[in-house]
Amino acid sequence: MPDTSPEYYAHYGRMSTGNHALLVKLGKRIQTLRNKKGWTQTDMAAYLDMNRGHISDIERGKREVGIITLQIIARGLDTTMANLMKGL
Repeated sequence: MPDTSPEYYAHYGRMSTGNHALLVKLGKRIQTLRNKKGWTQTDMAAYLDMNRGHISDIERGKREVGIITLQIIARGLDTTMANLMKGL
């Protein structure tokens, strides 16, 4: 997902408010797990070989997460994709 505001997608029917809320919840869960490991976004980015800005966007619900990226994040945070998504 490009660096475009959720309002743009909601306006054009590509991202509903409900979908955005899901992304925000997932992002907060990822941020919580990252903080429990004592990592900064920079630490996590280096460990996962990802861009820090991409992690920031995911944690703020500004970017959709592909399944491969979600798997990489889950493994890096010592959890599973199922646990990341549970209850959202």
